[in-house]
Amino acid sequence: MTIRLSENFRALFYAPFYAAHAIGAYQAEGVEVVLLPSPDPAKTAAALQTGEIDVMWGGPLRVLLTHAKDASADSVCFCDVVARDPFFIVGRTPRPDFRMADLTGIRFASVAEVPTPWLCLQDDIRRAGIDPAVLNRVSGPSMAENAAALRAGALDAVQLFQPYAEELIASGAGHVWYAAAERGLTAYTTLVTRRPLLLSRRDELLRMTRAMAHVLRWIAATPGPEIARALGEFFPSVAPAVLAAAIDRYRALALYAPDPVLRREGFDRLHAAMRSGGALARDIPFETCVDNSLAERAVAG
Repeated sequence: MTIRLSENFRALFYAPFYAAHAIGAYQAEGVEVVLLPSPDPAKTAAALQTGEIDVMWGGPLRVLLTHAKDASADSVCFCDVVARDPFFIVGRTPRPDFRMADLTGIRFASVAEVPTPWLCLQDDIRRAGIDPAVLNRVSGPSMAENAAALRAGALDAVQLFQPYAEELIASGAGHVWYAAAERGLTAYTTLVTRRPLLLSRRDELLRMTRAMAHVLRWIAATPGPEIARALGEFFPSVAPAVLAAAIDRYRALALYAPDPVLRREGFDRLHAAMRSGGALARDIPFETCVDNSLAERAVAG
Protein backbone atom coordinates (compact mmCIF):
# COMPACT_ATOMS: atom_id res chain seq x y z
CA MET A 1 0.00 0.00 0.00
CA THR A 2 1.38 3.39 -1.00
CA ILE A 3 2.33 5.96 1.62
CA ARG A 4 1.25 9.42 0.52
CA LEU A 5 4.04 11.77 1.65
CA SER A 6 3.63 15.53 1.32
CA GLU A 7 6.59 17.87 1.20
CA ASN A 8 6.40 20.99 3.33
CA PHE A 9 7.65 23.31 0.57
CA ARG A 10 10.60 23.02 -1.80
CA ALA A 11 13.79 23.88 0.08
CA LEU A 12 17.41 22.81 -0.15
CA PHE A 13 17.77 22.08 3.56
CA TYR A 14 15.25 19.28 3.02
CA ALA A 15 17.89 17.45 0.98
CA PRO A 16 17.55 14.10 2.81
CA PHE A 17 13.87 13.84 1.93
CA TYR A 18 14.61 14.25 -1.77
CA ALA A 19 17.64 11.98 -1.52
CA ALA A 20 15.43 9.16 -0.25
CA HIS A 21 13.74 9.14 -3.66
CA ALA A 22 16.86 9.93 -5.68
CA ILE A 23 18.97 7.06 -4.33
CA GLY A 24 16.16 4.52 -4.07
CA ALA A 25 16.19 4.26 -0.27
CA TYR A 26 12.47 3.52 0.02
CA GLN A 27 12.58 0.84 -2.65
CA ALA A 28 15.52 -0.80 -0.90
CA GLU A 29 13.38 -1.10 2.25
CA GLY A 30 10.42 -2.46 0.32
CA VAL A 31 8.05 0.43 0.92
CA GLU A 32 6.27 2.48 -1.74
CA VAL A 33 6.27 6.22 -1.05
CA VAL A 34 4.79 8.78 -3.43
CA LEU A 35 5.92 12.39 -3.02
CA LEU A 36 3.15 14.99 -3.26
CA PRO A 37 3.62 18.76 -3.57
CA SER A 38 2.31 21.09 -0.87
CA PRO A 39 0.49 24.41 -1.35
CA ASP A 40 1.88 25.67 1.98
CA PRO A 41 2.90 24.25 5.37
CA ALA A 42 -0.33 25.09 7.20
CA LYS A 43 -2.46 23.42 4.51
CA THR A 44 -0.21 20.38 4.58
CA ALA A 45 -0.78 20.00 8.33
CA ALA A 46 -4.53 20.32 7.74
CA ALA A 47 -4.41 17.69 4.98
CA LEU A 48 -2.76 15.27 7.40
CA GLN A 49 -5.62 15.72 9.85
CA THR A 50 -8.28 15.09 7.19
CA GLY A 51 -6.55 11.97 5.86
CA GLU A 52 -5.70 13.40 2.44
CA ILE A 53 -2.08 12.43 3.09
CA ASP A 54 -0.50 9.79 5.32
CA VAL A 55 2.79 11.44 6.26
CA MET A 56 4.22 14.92 5.93
CA TRP A 57 7.58 16.36 6.66
CA GLY A 58 7.67 19.59 8.55
CA GLY A 59 8.63 21.35 11.71
CA PRO A 60 7.69 20.05 15.14
CA LEU A 61 6.43 23.63 15.45
CA ARG A 62 3.38 22.61 13.39
CA VAL A 63 2.77 19.62 15.66
CA LEU A 64 3.07 21.81 18.76
CA LEU A 65 0.66 24.36 17.30
CA THR A 66 -1.82 21.61 16.41
CA HIS A 67 -1.79 20.26 19.97
CA ALA A 68 -2.01 23.77 21.39
CA LYS A 69 -5.17 24.36 19.38
CA ASP A 70 -6.74 20.96 20.04
CA ALA A 71 -5.90 18.91 23.13
CA SER A 72 -7.29 15.80 21.43
CA ALA A 73 -5.01 16.13 18.37
CA ASP A 74 -3.08 13.02 17.35
CA SER A 75 -0.26 14.42 15.17
CA VAL A 76 3.10 12.95 16.12
CA CYS A 77 6.75 13.30 15.04
CA PHE A 78 8.33 9.89 14.47
CA CYS A 79 11.55 10.35 12.48
CA ASP A 80 14.02 13.19 13.01
CA VAL A 81 15.88 14.53 9.96
CA VAL A 82 16.86 18.22 10.24
CA ALA A 83 18.13 18.53 13.80
CA ARG A 84 19.45 22.12 13.69
CA ASP A 85 18.33 25.49 12.39
CA PRO A 86 19.23 25.91 8.67
CA PHE A 87 19.08 29.72 8.55
CA PHE A 88 21.87 32.29 8.42
CA ILE A 89 22.31 35.97 9.10
CA VAL A 90 24.19 37.34 6.10
CA GLY A 91 25.59 40.86 6.14
CA ARG A 92 26.94 43.20 3.47
CA THR A 93 30.34 43.47 5.14
CA PRO A 94 32.46 40.89 7.01
CA ARG A 95 31.85 40.67 10.75
CA PRO A 96 33.85 37.72 12.11
CA ASP A 97 33.30 38.83 15.71
CA PHE A 98 29.52 39.08 15.33
CA ARG A 99 27.34 39.42 18.43
CA MET A 100 23.55 39.65 18.59
CA ALA A 101 23.94 43.25 19.78
CA ASP A 102 25.25 44.05 16.29
CA LEU A 103 21.70 43.70 14.96
CA THR A 104 20.66 46.83 16.82
CA GLY A 105 21.00 50.04 14.86
CA ILE A 106 21.19 48.42 11.41
CA ARG A 107 18.65 47.69 8.68
CA PHE A 108 17.80 44.02 9.14
CA ALA A 109 15.25 41.79 7.39
CA SER A 110 13.99 38.55 8.93
CA VAL A 111 12.29 35.65 7.19
CA ALA A 112 8.59 36.22 6.54
CA GLU A 113 7.59 33.10 4.59
CA VAL A 114 7.46 30.78 7.62
CA PRO A 115 7.41 31.45 11.39
CA THR A 116 10.11 29.16 12.82
CA PRO A 117 13.26 31.07 11.73
CA TRP A 118 12.29 34.33 13.42
CA LEU A 119 10.86 32.60 16.50
CA CYS A 120 14.18 30.83 17.02
CA LEU A 121 16.28 33.92 16.28
CA GLN A 122 14.26 36.19 18.55
CA ASP A 123 14.91 33.68 21.33
CA ASP A 124 18.66 33.85 20.62
CA ILE A 125 18.44 37.64 20.79
CA ARG A 126 16.55 37.54 24.11
CA ARG A 127 19.13 35.14 25.55
CA ALA A 128 21.79 37.69 24.60
CA GLY A 129 20.00 40.21 26.81
CA ILE A 130 18.42 42.24 24.00
CA ASP A 131 14.76 43.02 23.42
CA PRO A 132 13.96 42.00 19.80
CA ALA A 133 11.51 44.91 19.64
CA VAL A 134 14.38 47.42 19.51
CA LEU A 135 15.63 46.07 16.16
CA ASN A 136 15.04 48.05 13.00
CA ARG A 137 13.51 44.91 11.48
CA VAL A 138 11.76 44.45 8.16
CA SER A 139 9.33 41.52 7.91
CA GLY A 140 7.24 41.04 4.80
CA PRO A 141 9.38 40.78 1.66
CA SER A 142 10.50 37.34 0.52
CA MET A 143 14.00 35.98 1.03
CA ALA A 144 14.69 36.53 -2.67
CA GLU A 145 13.62 40.17 -2.37
CA ASN A 146 15.70 40.63 0.77
CA ALA A 147 18.77 39.14 -0.93
CA ALA A 148 18.31 41.63 -3.78
CA ALA A 149 17.93 44.47 -1.28
CA LEU A 150 21.17 43.45 0.43
CA ARG A 151 22.99 43.50 -2.91
CA ALA A 152 21.54 46.94 -3.63
CA GLY A 153 22.64 48.32 -0.26
CA ALA A 154 19.08 48.86 0.96
CA LEU A 155 19.63 46.42 3.84
CA ASP A 156 22.64 45.76 6.06
CA ALA A 157 21.85 42.17 7.02
CA VAL A 158 19.26 39.52 6.13
CA GLN A 159 18.07 36.19 7.49
CA LEU A 160 18.16 33.53 4.77
CA PHE A 161 18.48 29.84 4.05
CA GLN A 162 20.32 28.08 1.23
CA PRO A 163 20.88 28.62 -1.65
CA TYR A 164 20.29 32.38 -1.13
CA ALA A 165 23.09 32.55 1.44
CA GLU A 166 25.53 30.62 -0.76
CA GLU A 167 24.76 32.77 -3.81
CA LEU A 168 25.48 35.94 -1.84
CA ILE A 169 28.69 34.48 -0.43
CA ALA A 170 29.89 33.23 -3.84
CA SER A 171 29.30 36.63 -5.43
CA GLY A 172 31.05 38.52 -2.63
CA ALA A 173 27.87 40.47 -1.93
CA GLY A 174 27.28 38.79 1.42
CA HIS A 175 29.18 37.42 4.42
CA VAL A 176 27.97 34.97 7.04
CA TRP A 177 27.57 36.68 10.39
CA TYR A 178 25.72 33.90 12.15
CA ALA A 179 24.83 30.31 11.30
CA ALA A 180 21.86 29.44 13.49
CA ALA A 181 22.86 25.76 13.46
CA GLU A 182 25.72 26.75 15.76
CA ARG A 183 23.31 27.33 18.66
CA GLY A 184 23.01 23.53 18.93
CA LEU A 185 20.14 21.12 18.56
CA THR A 186 16.82 22.70 17.61
CA ALA A 187 14.16 20.24 16.42
CA TYR A 188 13.51 21.59 12.94
CA THR A 189 12.11 19.01 10.53
CA THR A 190 10.77 15.51 11.08
CA LEU A 191 8.43 13.04 9.49
CA VAL A 192 4.96 13.49 10.96
CA THR A 193 1.91 11.24 10.92
CA ARG A 194 -1.16 10.58 13.09
CA ARG A 195 -1.05 8.14 15.99
CA PRO A 196 -3.70 5.79 14.50
CA LEU A 197 -1.54 5.38 11.37
CA LEU A 198 1.53 4.82 13.53
CA LEU A 199 -0.29 1.73 14.78
CA SER A 200 -2.19 0.54 11.71
CA ARG A 201 0.71 0.98 9.26
CA ARG A 202 3.54 0.36 11.67
CA ASP A 203 5.57 -1.97 9.44
CA GLU A 204 5.48 0.42 6.48
CA LEU A 205 6.40 3.40 8.62
CA LEU A 206 9.24 1.42 10.19
CA ARG A 207 10.56 0.67 6.70
CA MET A 208 10.23 4.36 5.85
CA THR A 209 12.17 5.27 9.00
CA ARG A 210 14.89 2.73 8.17
CA ALA A 211 15.17 4.28 4.71
CA MET A 212 15.66 7.72 6.25
CA ALA A 213 18.29 6.33 8.62
CA HIS A 214 20.18 5.06 5.57
CA VAL A 215 19.82 8.45 3.86
CA LEU A 216 21.16 10.30 6.90
CA ARG A 217 24.25 8.06 6.88
CA TRP A 218 24.63 8.61 3.13
CA ILE A 219 24.40 12.41 3.51
CA ALA A 220 27.02 12.37 6.26
CA ALA A 221 29.45 10.26 4.20
CA THR A 222 28.92 11.73 0.71
CA PRO A 223 30.65 14.87 -0.65
CA GLY A 224 28.48 17.80 -1.67
CA PRO A 225 29.12 17.53 -5.43
CA GLU A 226 27.86 13.93 -5.47
CA ILE A 227 24.79 14.83 -3.44
CA ALA A 228 24.18 17.79 -5.76
CA ARG A 229 24.27 15.52 -8.80
CA ALA A 230 21.73 13.20 -7.21
CA LEU A 231 19.37 16.05 -6.27
CA GLY A 232 19.80 18.23 -9.36
CA GLU A 233 16.38 17.36 -10.77
CA PHE A 234 14.72 18.78 -7.65
CA PHE A 235 16.59 22.11 -7.93
CA PRO A 236 17.01 22.78 -11.67
CA SER A 237 17.39 26.55 -11.21
CA VAL A 238 20.33 26.27 -8.79
CA ALA A 239 23.83 26.16 -10.30
CA PRO A 240 25.47 22.79 -9.52
CA ALA A 241 28.51 24.43 -7.88
CA VAL A 242 26.28 26.55 -5.62
CA LEU A 243 24.13 23.52 -4.80
CA ALA A 244 27.19 21.46 -3.85
CA ALA A 245 28.71 24.26 -1.75
CA ALA A 246 25.40 24.90 0.03
CA ILE A 247 25.01 21.23 0.93
CA ASP A 248 28.60 20.99 2.14
CA ARG A 249 28.09 24.05 4.34
CA TYR A 250 25.06 22.38 5.89
CA ARG A 251 27.00 19.14 6.37
CA ALA A 252 29.86 21.01 8.07
CA LEU A 253 27.34 22.56 10.47
CA ALA A 254 25.98 19.10 11.41
CA LEU A 255 22.56 20.26 10.29
CA TYR A 256 21.22 16.76 9.73
CA ALA A 257 20.43 14.33 12.51
CA PRO A 258 22.90 11.46 12.95
CA ASP A 259 19.93 9.08 13.16
CA PRO A 260 16.10 9.34 13.22
CA VAL A 261 15.77 9.60 17.01
CA LEU A 262 14.48 13.05 17.97
CA ARG A 263 16.47 14.32 20.96
CA ARG A 264 14.59 15.97 23.80
CA GLU A 265 17.25 18.72 23.93
CA GLY A 266 16.34 19.89 20.43
CA PHE A 267 12.61 19.74 21.13
CA ASP A 268 13.04 21.72 24.34
CA ARG A 269 15.00 24.46 22.55
CA LEU A 270 12.26 24.87 19.93
CA HIS A 271 9.57 24.77 22.61
CA ALA A 272 11.35 27.48 24.60
CA ALA A 273 11.63 29.70 21.52
CA MET A 274 7.93 29.32 20.80
CA ARG A 275 7.09 30.18 24.39
CA SER A 276 9.37 33.24 24.50
CA GLY A 277 8.04 34.45 21.15
CA GLY A 278 4.40 34.10 22.17
CA ALA A 279 3.56 31.27 19.75
CA LEU A 280 2.67 28.91 22.61
CA ALA A 281 0.55 29.97 25.57
CA ARG A 282 1.18 26.78 27.55
CA ASP A 283 3.72 23.99 27.83
CA ILE A 284 3.15 20.85 25.75
CA PRO A 285 5.04 17.70 26.78
CA PHE A 286 7.65 16.04 24.59
CA GLU A 287 5.75 12.74 24.85
CA THR A 288 2.60 14.34 23.43
CA CYS A 289 4.37 15.33 20.22
CA VAL A 290 7.09 12.69 19.74
CA ASP A 291 7.12 8.89 19.38
CA ASN A 292 10.67 7.57 18.96
CA SER A 293 9.74 3.89 19.00
CA LEU A 294 10.21 3.34 15.25
CA ALA A 295 13.38 5.44 15.17
CA GLU A 296 14.86 3.46 18.03
CA ARG A 297 14.08 0.19 16.25
CA ALA A 298 15.62 1.54 13.04
CA VAL A 299 18.81 2.46 14.91
CA ALA A 300 18.93 -0.91 16.65
CA GLY A 301 18.92 -2.62 13.24
